[in-house]
Amino acid sequence: MNAQTSAQISSVDFVAVANDHHAEALFYYQNNWKALRTAAVKKGYIASYQLLEVEPSETTPFHFILITTYANQAQYDARETHFEELIQASGGLKLLNTLQPKDFRQVLHGQDTAISH
Repeated sequence: MNAQTSAQISSVDFVAVANDHHAEALFYYQNNWKALRTAAVKKGYIASYQLLEVEPSETTPFHFILITTYANQAQYDARETHFEELIQASGGLKLLNTLQPKDFRQVLHGQDTAISH
């Protein structure tokens, strides 16, 4: 097996809460992002995930770090199909109130990184 097919790939997003809507953002990430990844681990669609909440500062103006790790390139390549399946099975997007994600969050930076193990 070569390193290209066995390397883990992690997707990392840095997210800021917009317009002081922290409750909406936290609810969204716990009830959608985290719930979908818990299901994805159980189905073998991803290797692991982390939802980290951090205190923002002037140099790090984000509130959440979202990390999804795929065991290999095949899992990574199938991510859209797999997450769409899980979203449909979950009954769709869960929100705290009528605010949509664009109203309470902003992805400041996203990056996919291959990690060799």
